[in-house]
Amino acid sequence: MTQEAWACRPVQAEDSAAVAGLASEIWHEYYGALLSLEQIDYMVDKFQSPGAIADQIAQQGYEYYLMRADGADVGYMAVKAEGGKLFLSKLYVLKAHRGRGYASRAMAVIMQLCRERGLGAVWLTVNRHNEGSIAVYEKKGFKKVREQIADIGNGYVMDDFIMEKEIREGEE
Repeated sequence: MTQEAWACRPVQAEDSAAVAGLASEIWHEYYGALLSLEQIDYMVDKFQSPGAIADQIAQQGYEYYLMRADGADVGYMAVKAEGGKLFLSKLYVLKAHRGRGYASRAMAVIMQLCRERGLGAVWLTVNRHNEGSIAVYEKKGFKKVREQIADIGNGYVMDDFIMEKEIREGEE
């Protein structure tokens, strides 16, 4: 097996259209089994449109990273440091590229960001019915710490688990 070129590079606000294109493709493919098409469209527009991403980067303190393998975009992630922890807001990989270790590589980048910044944990929200992602996060050492229902407008809510992983020195 050949070693492919993989990179996780910071995204600038001007790259937001490329990330938004990935978001729309991934969300419509993946979340169709969990959410209505109307809610997916609403959430992509509200949180993952080029304007929303640019605003999150420029005004809200989010850092986006584009994952590339062999010159092609394969996914993206977004994080935000707050309260001594790193919030993992987004971690998505295109369907054609899942199962190749990209999420694990991205998680290693996230853990390194925490160590470099002296942060004690990573936390995230995950849909309570997203059993596949929950299983992956648990395998990576995340624990469910509470449940949260957040009103996101237009009659929609996010019904999530909050999961967290403490960062220990020398741990991946």
